[in-house]
Amino acid sequence: MTNSLRDQLLGLGFAPPPKPERKDARPAPRRDERAGGEQRRHPNPTPAVNRNPNARPQAKPGASRPNAGARPAPSGKPPRTREEIDLAKAYAIRAQREKEERIAAEAAKQEEARKRREARGRVAELVKGRALNVADAEIARHFPYGGKIKRIYVTADQLKALNAGELGVLQNEGRYVLVDAEVIAQVQAIFPAAIALQVDPNAPAGDDPYADPKYQVPDDLVW
Repeated sequence: MTNSLRDQLLGLGFAPPPKPERKDARPAPRRDERAGGEQRRHPNPTPAVNRNPNARPQAKPGASRPNAGARPAPSGKPPRTREEIDLAKAYAIRAQREKEERIAAEAAKQEEARKRREARGRVAELVKGRALNVADAEIARHFPYGGKIKRIYVTADQLKALNAGELGVLQNEGRYVLVDAEVIAQVQAIFPAAIALQVDPNAPAGDDPYADPKYQVPDDLVW
């Protein structure tokens, strides 16, 4: 058989299969080349818009928050020494002690004032109905009291009794009251500061120059 199998098939009416098309032998463009081409086609690309209004902006990789891990700037004031600290503590302790002393002194003062008020009240109750002052007495009996010269008007008989220690003078509610020796003794136990005049009959006459009427201080003399 001289004809080949191909020739025989062609003679029988079989057509030869179509030839495949030739493909481009150039390699496909790389990713970066395609990106460059897209950038050239779009010179001003529009950034993507975050459609969520409540979304917080994303920080760039590697970016740090402001002042994160930053050390505080030095104040410039040198630290205090041990001696300065001890001195400051000593001053604070002394200030606290002085404050406590002032508070204690004020409390004692108020307590003393309270006791004086109570004592004066008791003296006032004791003197009620026992004053011996005479309204028309004309003899002024002077005596020192509270750093000043005071006086009380008495009769001649009252003056003798007062100088003999049988009567005495009390300061009560802003006035001077003449009372007998018994009241003076009771007031001595309650509030001695209220006794304005109490003559010791055994004392020398020179100790009380105002006992003698001839040494009376004139009424118009201002002390």
